[in-house]
Amino acid sequence: MEKISQLVARIFLGQIFLLSGFFKISGYEGTQGYMEAMGLPGMLLPLVILFEVGGGLAIVAGWQTKLVSMVLAAFTLVAAVIFHSNLSDQMQMIMFMKNIAITGGLMLLAVHGAGGYSLDSRRTQ
Repeated sequence: MEKISQLVARIFLGQIFLLSGFFKISGYEGTQGYMEAMGLPGMLLPLVILFEVGGGLAIVAGWQTKLVSMVLAAFTLVAAVIFHSNLSDQMQMIMFMKNIAITGGLMLLAVHGAGGYSLDSRRTQ
């Protein structure tokens, strides 16, 4: 049961990055404009998409889980501060707290690893 729970947790954490990356592709111009409105260069968007999709896949597969989780946790925390810092807006507060919760889950994953059903586990056997 523990291995299944760890796999499901990785799928839940990884899917948000996968979907976010794919949604950025389908709404490329809008996302690029939003980034620029928040003071970031829009030319970073392809890297963000690659990072989210690649990181999400790595988490789901359980590949380099501790490292990827730490990097994604930092990315998610920075994104919360940059994009969701208007805490007087209820929706932005919810988005900020969502990012904080995801960061917490990623930190746990970084500490405890991917679990049994993962590429990391197969590599150590």
